[in-house]
Amino acid sequence: MGGVSPAGRDPGLQPERTRLAWRRTTLSATVAAVLAARTALHGGASPTGVVTCALCCAQWLGFLRVAQHRIRALAAGARPPALGARHATAAVLCAVALAGCAVVLVV
Repeated sequence: MGGVSPAGRDPGLQPERTRLAWRRTTLSATVAAVLAARTALHGGASPTGVVTCALCCAQWLGFLRVAQHRIRALAAGARPPALGARHATAAVLCAVALAGCAVVLVV
């Protein structure tokens, strides 16, 4: 298969596109967390709203940590390492949990 050896691989702009995608996703998660916090605290600070707001912020911080780790890995070298299963799982869990908080706030 393939005519290019792994040592001669030219990643082109793929690492830059991936880094920008992580930044866009982080921005989207930030907006979602801010809107969730705003919705949770809109009618006053109820205990449920405060807990939901705290959970959204914790999930956002977890996603931010994973994203920053990946962005640094992409910027570090010519050939970035693959995203580890632990980091991928953490990113997915944070996104799903943030969506779950959104459902709780809307319903």
